[in-house]
Amino acid sequence: MEREHLILFLNRLLANYFVLYIKLHRYKWFMKGKHIFAFQTYFEEMYRSMKDDIDMLAEHLLSMDGKPFATMVKFIKEATIEEATADDEEEEMIEQLANDFSQVGNEMKEIGIKKAEKINDDLTKHLLLCLEQKLNKYIWRCKAYYK
Repeated sequence: MEREHLILFLNRLLANYFVLYIKLHRYKWFMKGKHIFAFQTYFEEMYRSMKDDIDMLAEHLLSMDGKPFATMVKFIKEATIEEATADDEEEEMIEQLANDFSQVGNEMKEIGIKKAEKINDDLTKHLLLCLEQKLNKYIWRCKAYYK
């Protein structure tokens, strides 16, 4: 039963990554202002990295005999973060990304890693720690924007 709960968590994480992937595209396309060139490059760097993370998560789910979510409807339904629906201003985009990255990172730490430890799943724990490390870098960069 615990393994199924971990698989469900990983699928929700996959859903969150897909929402972030699309959100980063939207923010790149609709960015305006004096920082457009820097942010377009940075957003693209992040979504390219997330694309690889999405593949890694889905393949890990398959290796656990799980079935990764694979429709946009399911991603939106299961994600714990919201998709971008407004044409946010630059500061709002950065703040929203920092909040999303923090939320997803906290869920990994408080739910996913604990579930993996409970069933002695070192591979999943390692995967989540690596993803958390990337998110921490993104959070740091977003917060540095305000200094």
